[in-house]
Amino acid sequence: MSRQPNYEFQEWWNKEKERNHALLSDKSGNPNWSTLEIDSPTGVADTAVEKDRSRNARQLSWVYLLKFQQAFNGLIWVTNGFVSLIRTANRRITSSSPLRTQSRLYRVIKVFLVIVILLELFELVAYFKGWHFSPPSIAEALGLVELVYATWLSVRVKYLAPPLQTLANVCIVLFLIQSVDRIILVLGYIWIKFRRLKPIPLMEFSGDIENENAEDYPMVLIQIPMCNEREVYQQSIAAICVQDWPRNRMLIQVLDDSDDIDVQHLIKAEVQKWQQKGARIVYRHRLIRTGYKAGNLNSAMNCDYVKDYEFVAIFDADFQPGPDFLKKTVPYFKGNDDLALVQTRWAFVNKDENLLTRLQNINLSFHFEVEQQVNGIFINFFGFNGTAGVWRIKALEECGGWLERTTVEDMDIAVRAHLCGWKFIYLNDVKSLCELPESYEAYKKQQYRWHSGPMQLFRLCFFDILRSNISWAKKANLVLLFFLLRKLILPFYSFTLFCIILPLTMFLPEAQLPAWVVCYVPGLMSILNILPAPRSFPFIVPYLLFENTMSVTKFNAMISGLFRLGSSYEWVVTKKLGRSSETDLIAFAEKESNPQAEMNSLHRASSDSGLSELNKIESRKKTGKNKRNRLYRKELALAFILLTASVRSLLSAQGIHFYFLLFQGITFLVVGLDLIGEQVS
Repeated sequence: MSRQPNYEFQEWWNKEKERNHALLSDKSGNPNWSTLEIDSPTGVADTAVEKDRSRNARQLSWVYLLKFQQAFNGLIWVTNGFVSLIRTANRRITSSSPLRTQSRLYRVIKVFLVIVILLELFELVAYFKGWHFSPPSIAEALGLVELVYATWLSVRVKYLAPPLQTLANVCIVLFLIQSVDRIILVLGYIWIKFRRLKPIPLMEFSGDIENENAEDYPMVLIQIPMCNEREVYQQSIAAICVQDWPRNRMLIQVLDDSDDIDVQHLIKAEVQKWQQKGARIVYRHRLIRTGYKAGNLNSAMNCDYVKDYEFVAIFDADFQPGPDFLKKTVPYFKGNDDLALVQTRWAFVNKDENLLTRLQNINLSFHFEVEQQVNGIFINFFGFNGTAGVWRIKALEECGGWLERTTVEDMDIAVRAHLCGWKFIYLNDVKSLCELPESYEAYKKQQYRWHSGPMQLFRLCFFDILRSNISWAKKANLVLLFFLLRKLILPFYSFTLFCIILPLTMFLPEAQLPAWVVCYVPGLMSILNILPAPRSFPFIVPYLLFENTMSVTKFNAMISGLFRLGSSYEWVVTKKLGRSSETDLIAFAEKESNPQAEMNSLHRASSDSGLSELNKIESRKKTGKNKRNRLYRKELALAFILLTASVRSLLSAQGIHFYFLLFQGITFLVVGLDLIGEQVS
């Protein structure tokens, strides 16, 4: 049946033509295009055309067409993004190698996920039946489903909501205590900045070591522990060898624990190259590799020649101190006979590499700028960071040396030195370049070790702290603040409050979390954390969400270390990519007496000694297995829990809780799919 013509539209169209004196002509011969010619006598005001000129039918058609095109493009963009995410997830799932074991925490989260999904389906049925607005009672229930829902309401009100609310209140109190501690640290940091407080040495070394008496420089031992550090061994050794210190007053130990024969050959060749240049450097490799880094350092300290040295500086394999590092740190020991450690700050060469490194920079900037500096100024104690620090060898020997009992040997020896009465100094203005882990896998392993080790140490040294001769104030600081609040309570409440209790309150609305706990206080704490790195302010929301995501790993590590579960005693070397600044090393080398000759010698020695080994490694790398991004099951399971809880929150119009659960669930999903750090095929 043909459609009848619209005479009303035709009449309007003819009036428009007459009013505007317009002639429609198709000059191009294309029926889809036309030009509008306007004939109007001179002297007639343009008001004859009036504002209706813009409302002819073809222009309206083009406006609506343009809007439709914009909406269609937006839909295509969203669809492409979603499809890309699905393809990435499918690729990760198909390429992910199955794990042989499942952690206890993952099994608990998986059971929790099943319960949450069942509750969500139950709540959806209740919502569409209107029971959310007029809940049925057991006596008035008409059907089986209605009776089950009424019974569920009674059970959750009497038995489930009260203990959940009690646990929530406990976590809120812990959260507030930790927030107060964070505020006090920030106030101390502001006071230090306002008063310009910093340690002052009693002496300084001049810039010209050739015209000074070498005997005025203390004997310093420098140790570089490493294990299979193929990517960074050259730049770290070079940065140490160009230290502006009399060569006869300094000895460098390269402590290689590598089990890769090719890497051993390359490191040996690098050491021989610098020996030919006149550096006092030795290569050590243990036959029995026990105790990880602590065993490596302890073995090196047992050498007979160590007794000739007064101080020892320690650098991990990816660290590049400035050439004046020793001149800026060693003078603080002069006149401070009770000083055991001078710790310096880390600076990161790849902090802007990806989102993961940017978020790490925020965290570590607060750690060094605020925590270490405040504790160093007001308490003279902080945890040794394991690298970029100078120790008095006498203090190491007096507190028992390096022990192999934990995976945080640096914190262990710092606590034991503090119990023996030694003091520490932190220098915020002396920086050593290093590298942040760029993949989530490497970062997660690092954080696991950093949070399981303190709990191992706390269990081992708790009674030693109570029996020590230090003041009760220092004992309280060690037990309550250093271990319990910052190492145990922080990951406990962060995971429990935001990943367990908050989703449960959506299904048990009788237990509630106030909006200030969910949003306002965490937002304030994030602002305080970002103060030392103000350029990272645009990343404040991702930082808050990512820290809650990392609470899963930290909580799991804390429980494992405290109760000796899982792989809490396993040491995994943090993977580096060798992104350290090469321009700085060139600048260091140019400060030598004959820059051109030194650089030529460097390249020549490198070619002579390491070419065959390098070619061998390159050929093996080509035939080796490609790296793959992984799937992280705990994070993915929690992502679905939080997203399911956000749907339940939407049903009850919870407001801020819905947005927090939604974005936190998306963050868990992104991290679980390994989309936050380095991307490899």
